[in-house]
Amino acid sequence: MATRQKFRDSEKVRRMRTFSEEFKRKKVQEVERKITTIAEISEQYDVRINNVYKWVKLYSINYMAGARLIVESESDTVKLIEYQKKIAELERIVGQKQVIIDFQNKVIELAEVEYNIDIKKKLETKQ
Repeated sequence: MATRQKFRDSEKVRRMRTFSEEFKRKKVQEVERKITTIAEISEQYDVRINNVYKWVKLYSINYMAGARLIVESESDTVKLIEYQKKIAELERIVGQKQVIIDFQNKVIELAEVEYNIDIKKKLETKQ
């Protein structure tokens, strides 16, 4: 199974990457609303944590006041994390089902050899 490390961008590619101002503002709003954390954004988008702090400093409406605006809303970062967990769970289930299918096919093959009959062919004609 592939790991997240395997798909991370190289440092050169990461340096060439730029995020739009709208994206940065949206992520700062999510941090202000406590929907997500700076660390989660940093990890999710493979951005250095210091850069995310710079975004907060530049785009935060409450940065100087020190106040926090609390509004409940779902973040796309949080949704993305949840989707990744769901995908991992579904991949695990598919893997288990594949093992069962492989086992059943092997049992059929062994039964064909043992009893000298073509079970697969008989099953196909009944359908």
